[in-house]
Amino acid sequence: MAGHSQFKNIMHRKGAQDAKRAKQFAKVLREITVAVRSGSPDPTANPRLRAAMTAGREINMPKDNIERAIKKASGAGAGDDYTEVRYEGYGPAGVAIIVEGLTDNRNRTASEVRAAFSKHGGSLGESNSVSFMFAHVGVISFPTEVASEEEMLDAAIEAGADNVLLSEDGHEIICAMENFFAVRDALETRFGEPKAAKLDWRPENSVVLNEETARSVLKLIDVLEDNDDVQAVYANFDLPDDVARALAA
Repeated sequence: MAGHSQFKNIMHRKGAQDAKRAKQFAKVLREITVAVRSGSPDPTANPRLRAAMTAGREINMPKDNIERAIKKASGAGAGDDYTEVRYEGYGPAGVAIIVEGLTDNRNRTASEVRAAFSKHGGSLGESNSVSFMFAHVGVISFPTEVASEEEMLDAAIEAGADNVLLSEDGHEIICAMENFFAVRDALETRFGEPKAAKLDWRPENSVVLNEETARSVLKLIDVLEDNDDVQAVYANFDLPDDVARALAA
């Protein structure tokens, strides 16, 4: 029986991972659709599309899926029309949260996001009610092995970046939002395609959470991220090491 239970647990986990992967694919495909319709189906002439394609490769999306999405979005009048939306509010413990989405029905998405906040100890605010606590920046990531710390720093400064961080995950280059595409293209020319390249909301200050409040905040974020219309969720919380270990246990 133990073996049978273990097998079922593995199958359940695989099912959950497959479902999460499918949602990630759907979100990237939606971004590709919007990028093509707001610009060009040619990635070399459409920086937003190149960023979306990089996001697809980051989650191991098959090349065929990406090409089909571009072709479908290029068809005159084909498919749904999506609108970019952003919601801001507070979660448990006063954590500031920004939700970005692409939707074909603003009323539905707003209602669902508001319900998620209310049900999980938060409250949806007005536009710009929390975004002033974040910096909207471009973030480009490269594997460690593409360059030395000094070489990447020199190249990033020359390209117009503001900061470079090196960790075990690789090089992370941060730049002003308006310089994002220029910095990314300059570094890509020198070091090859980045591991990831996106616009990000980085908190200026963070709220330190204990285990109880961390569980509540993470539950709210999980519910928001699970919404098909939500592309990304950003929050200004920090988890001490002991809390992170407790949550992972």
